[in-house]
Amino acid sequence: MEQYFLDTNIFLRHFLNDHPVYSPAARELLRAVEQGNVSAWTSDLVIAEIVFVLSNKQTYRLSPAQIRDLLLPVLSLPHLKLAHKKLYPRIFDLYVSLGIDYIDAYNAALVLAQKDKQIASFDRDFDKVLGITRKEPALPPQ
Repeated sequence: MEQYFLDTNIFLRHFLNDHPVYSPAARELLRAVEQGNVSAWTSDLVIAEIVFVLSNKQTYRLSPAQIRDLLLPVLSLPHLKLAHKKLYPRIFDLYVSLGIDYIDAYNAALVLAQKDKQIASFDRDFDKVLGITRKEPALPPQ
């Protein structure tokens, strides 16, 4: 079985249906993945780039919920391999429900999947995530 790494533009052409040649080709490739005729994989950075592009205020302006609704069905395809694949429903839940940045939602989901749920950060968005303890590093006493 053929296996491909899927780049960001494959997903974007599929979701946006904005190119007369690339969009149908991307849709056909993803259909082949869905049907199990092709195996595919992608990276967490590709997913982050998709979110960044689709949420950009000067281009597509999609809401977190719209992005979640586009991505989760595709990410759940059995023949699409992705590191931390099982975390993506939680990632998008945090991203949509808490109104935090996608990268913070991703990192929060990673931390929540660990035994020790502490994070060192100055970013107060992590305080919104139930189950995580945020600690700000302090300067040593003088």
